[in-house]
Amino acid sequence: MNKETLGGVCAAQGFKAVGIHCGVRPNKSKNDLAIIFSEAECAAAGLFTTNKVKAAPVQLDIETVKGGRARAIAANSGNANACAPEGMENALRMRAALAKALGIPESEALVSSTGVIGQRLNIEAIEAGLPAAISVLTHDPDGSDAAATAIMTTDTKKKEFALEFTVSGKTAVIGGIAKGSGMIHPNMGTMLCYLTTDCAVSPEMLKKALKAACAVTFNRISVDGDTSTNDSLILLANGLAGNSIIAADGDDFNTFLAALTELCTKLARAMAADGEGAKHLITCAVSGAEDDRDAETLSKSVVSSTLLKAAIFGCDANWGRVLCALGYSGVAFDPGKVDVCFQSAGGDVQVCAHGMGRAFDETLAKKVLSEPEVEILVSVGAGGGSAVCWGCDLTYDYVKINGDYRT
Repeated sequence: MNKETLGGVCAAQGFKAVGIHCGVRPNKSKNDLAIIFSEAECAAAGLFTTNKVKAAPVQLDIETVKGGRARAIAANSGNANACAPEGMENALRMRAALAKALGIPESEALVSSTGVIGQRLNIEAIEAGLPAAISVLTHDPDGSDAAATAIMTTDTKKKEFALEFTVSGKTAVIGGIAKGSGMIHPNMGTMLCYLTTDCAVSPEMLKKALKAACAVTFNRISVDGDTSTNDSLILLANGLAGNSIIAADGDDFNTFLAALTELCTKLARAMAADGEGAKHLITCAVSGAEDDRDAETLSKSVVSSTLLKAAIFGCDANWGRVLCALGYSGVAFDPGKVDVCFQSAGGDVQVCAHGMGRAFDETLAKKVLSEPEVEILVSVGAGGGSAVCWGCDLTYDYVKINGDYRT
């Protein structure tokens, strides 16, 4: 079993982090610049937005991680540097300033931005703030905490976890921080996520593990159906745990992948639960599908349904909206074999059997749906495919937040 521990991106040996206010955001009470740095060289892997419109930092990082090496990340909030005047020029300036302040090659420096699209990034504030931030880099959990808050935009809670695991007889750690609250929809959401580990893994296997973990975690969450211009998922591995390097499939790779997937699951669930204005985390577990891919498509369709999200907000056991979302998913199944159950800490209530509604206690159903986390259990037949996806309800506050986000 993997053991949860403290420290986020600073939990693994050799990693430091910090978050400060440098001036990108006008509100001086909010951190807006995060730095993560490894004292040792790292293998690196990254996955980025599928949106054809990519922010300048994303375009830059895609090229950087192709080399399989990086050891520092600078990320700002308050401005996405996407479709912005001097966008690539300022992304390059940010990378150059980070590399210079740390004394590393620019080829080992990564940069990210999140916030408003289309406005010029205050690169001068970042260039001025980087040396001060780097001077107070720390291994302490406080460093990870400060970095986690520095990348938040409309998030109401920081997303930060770390796990210990054993590989090749050595204790290794993997930790991460993330932001993501709105513009979240598979594949990946408007997220910045940085993962660090002291496990020794080759760049090739690091990329393989990251793709596999992302497929069943970050690619299975949906808040509002929008895919961002800035999504970035970056993993650094410095090998200081002292294990034999993982350079091929096998038991050690499977152990690492399991720890990575568990960490990504925690971060993905935290993002879905903190969807803009959300009151409920929705978990949809589909079983009985032809295969896992069909099950995932069905489950995604449910958690992405605007009508279903609204029903959960109203604590209304409107199971017809579940069947409707299943029906337009594009997956072939027999509606006459569908069972649906709502479940939470408040109890459980079966609302549909064999594709037909069944009598249920409305008072109990409301109690079940009033809990912060609601599970929708769906069986579509006797197949071996299953999948779990996550989403959140749609509330009045979502419209309020996004009605004047730019201003």
